[in-house]
Amino acid sequence: MGDSRETVDRKDDHIRIVEEEDVEEPGTGFGDVSLVHEALPEIDRAAVDPSVQFLGHELAAPVVIESMTGGHPNTTELNRNLAAAAQKVDIAMGVGSQRAGLEDEDTLESYTVVREAAPDAFLFGNIGAAQLPEYGVAGAERAVEMIDADALAVHCNFLQEVVQPEGDVDARECLDAIERVAADLSVPVIVKETGNGFARATAEKLAEAGVDAIDVAGKGGTTWSGVEAYRAAARNQRREQALGERFRQWGIPTVASTLECLDVHDTVVASGGVRSGLDVAKAVALGATAAGMAKPFLSPAGQGVDAVVEVAEDLIGELETALFVTGSQTVADLQTADVVVGGATREYLDQRGTVDR
Repeated sequence: MGDSRETVDRKDDHIRIVEEEDVEEPGTGFGDVSLVHEALPEIDRAAVDPSVQFLGHELAAPVVIESMTGGHPNTTELNRNLAAAAQKVDIAMGVGSQRAGLEDEDTLESYTVVREAAPDAFLFGNIGAAQLPEYGVAGAERAVEMIDADALAVHCNFLQEVVQPEGDVDARECLDAIERVAADLSVPVIVKETGNGFARATAEKLAEAGVDAIDVAGKGGTTWSGVEAYRAAARNQRREQALGERFRQWGIPTVASTLECLDVHDTVVASGGVRSGLDVAKAVALGATAAGMAKPFLSPAGQGVDAVVEVAEDLIGELETALFVTGSQTVADLQTADVVVGGATREYLDQRGTVDR
């Protein structure tokens, strides 16, 4: 297990780089997805209901504030504001990797603050697949207890780990560890990527392992190999920097990964470059239970709760508009609305043999 101080410092690096540097990549596939307009919706806009059931909880909208941070004193206020906004708007929120909290008690407040700020919100914890064989069910349960979580995300970030100067690149026995945790943990288990997506075959293994949801975190949006390239450059680690830059656009596009995962699992969160309520609507129309995003909430989180709430409410307003102009009164209606998928995404799906609805 890595040095706890190193882990803490890394958290601060990540937030700073995501906010200050160019770590955004295109290629999600949402531009290739069109919802078919309904000129006569035959519903009242005021009656549109974007609420959804997610892992046994009702959310006001299928929106997830994705795992971002925790583990450094500078992140405590960010997590407090994100959680308070999730509570106010009634959407889901995840914390960043809890490795620091499991290794260093001095960092606990940066995590525990979320439940204090959001006593009723759907909150999920987060630990790495690379560390899971060592942590086991007991360590996973500690992460759940740390924030009184409603679910636990296990993140797969092996490309990031390869580029990371202090990365953990032993990927053996992770699937077995996930299966044990999915069977014995006290809360549902979500397995999530970190910007490179899941292929159908991997999603099928996860479904067979008994995970409760898959969060695709596909290509597009924040590139974590790019983030690590900046960290490597600051340490004059030329090879790691070059590696991170070379693999900035690596991965399965978010839309394609979402559809591949939906082939084998009923509960899929579409994330990775989701940047609007219209993107959320497209993801849901493709079959996703919810859509998640991180970066759009990060800068507002530094400004305060109201700024985060404003972003969330804008997203939900766009989603409600998409529901209305597709003639969908509910999220369930939108999941049966007409969708057209074209362009590079159609080509990708055809070559992969992936069926979109």
